Amino acid sequence: MAGDVLTAGTPAPPAVPGDLATRVRRFGFWAGPALALALYLWLPAAAEPGPGALTPAGKATLAMMAWMATWWMTEAVPIEGTSLLPVVAFPLAGVMPLGTTTAAYGSDVVFLFLGGFVLAAAIQKHGLDRRIAFATLRVVGARPGAIVAGVMGATAFISMWVSNTATAAMMVPIALSVISVSLERRTGRTLAQHGGIPQDDTDTRNFALATLLGVAYAASIGGLGTIVGSPPNGILVRYLETRGVTVGFLDWMAIGVPAALAFLPVAWFINAKLLFPTRIREIEGGREYVAGEWHRLGRPGRGEMVTLAVFAVTVALWVFRPLLAGLEIAGLKPFAKLSDAGVAMAAALSLFMIPVDRARGEMAMDWESAVRLPWGVLILFGGGLALAGAAETNGVAQYIGHLASGLSAWPAWAALLAMIALMVFMSEVTSNTAQVATMVPILAALAPVLGLPPAMLLVPATIGASCAFMMPVGTPPNAIVFGTGLVRMPQMLRAGLWLNVAGILIIFALSWWGLPHVLALLRPMP
Repeated sequence: MAGDVLTAGTPAPPAVPGDLATRVRRFGFWAGPALALALYLWLPAAAEPGPGALTPAGKATLAMMAWMATWWMTEAVPIEGTSLLPVVAFPLAGVMPLGTTTAAYGSDVVFLFLGGFVLAAAIQKHGLDRRIAFATLRVVGARPGAIVAGVMGATAFISMWVSNTATAAMMVPIALSVISVSLERRTGRTLAQHGGIPQDDTDTRNFALATLLGVAYAASIGGLGTIVGSPPNGILVRYLETRGVTVGFLDWMAIGVPAALAFLPVAWFINAKLLFPTRIREIEGGREYVAGEWHRLGRPGRGEMVTLAVFAVTVALWVFRPLLAGLEIAGLKPFAKLSDAGVAMAAALSLFMIPVDRARGEMAMDWESAVRLPWGVLILFGGGLALAGAAETNGVAQYIGHLASGLSAWPAWAALLAMIALMVFMSEVTSNTAQVATMVPILAALAPVLGLPPAMLLVPATIGASCAFMMPVGTPPNAIVFGTGLVRMPQMLRAGLWLNVAGILIIFALSWWGLPHVLALLRPMP
């Protein structure tokens, strides 16, 4: 399931039918430890790690990897709960000492996302995200194609900084209001009065589907653009840093923003022109509706202005941090140790310190809002990083690479294309964060077998894991849109399949021809 953990107050995604979901969870609960035990007993052990052998610690690591992957994929226990398993099991199984294991849960990428979550919560709290959305709609006008493009553009931009789930939850009511205005101008009755979209009005139905699916897909696409846009991005960045490669905020944007910019027009064309075209030339009353909502927003309050200022400074520091690190003042380099995580935490701290209402003692951010942050994502990070670290330390990655040596006969481009397709379709049924945490060490071991730099597999795999568009359970934005009751399963499957295929080809093209140039710019760690 690509996307973010659901935030408080967000509609939950429709589940797999109850009985089936229960059976899958029950099966996974027992299959996880059983598979781990079977692997540990079956795999041969060696005193020293080698290309085709594992030490007892390596065997235990591979067994734990199978256990955690099974629980993550079946959600036998909450995925955040599974992420705590290394803290208990790694020291007991001899995988890693407790101190080394728990260090992963305090990784700098965890604090990078924590700061990003606080900033995103402030943006939502003060309504800055809603202002951005209606500002976009004011610009694009009232033509259906332009509205879909504007809604998708606003959704994608907000999703670069705010939870994909929260972005979709905020944008769907806006999209529904625009759809209802269109329907009322055509029939004299609102969406609620009709009890849904009249299926005999093909033009309105197609406009509604293109708009709603556009929100779902743009929320996932926008998350590709920044490190904090989607949790898998942070997992990969931290893993690359353990391999001696620094990936700064601007470095990731050089990868993620082109991917998002390439994907958005394709997604718009598939939705608005290819699958759900409409003959409506202009939404009657659309401009008046947007103008009215914008007027109701009023002048930006102090909370919005403070949040916008902190957001702008934070993004600027993330982008220009490499330049600041080399800045010398009076013989000193005061910003030499500045990190992306440090910038994020400074932004979070400043929001708790800057007042927006001195009379009431209200700050830009308060703890009552902060407790609703998706803390479980941070635990999920820790579990994934602990698993990846154990696989690297205990020779599991090298062992898997040896087993996959037969793939060396494959052309590198074919292996890359197959891997991207696998990650995209796997993400329809599994958590994308857990999926990336499991696959990163495996793919890093496969890369030398295929004669590719590890990042040439890891980056497209991570991006592909965030491109689940077919299933309501594939990502929370999909689920929120499906939960409106206006999008039927065949419609989402049809559009999602087109986007999945397009995504595979876009990611492959960008990776094969563009990624090597970006990787050449990444800096080795000092």
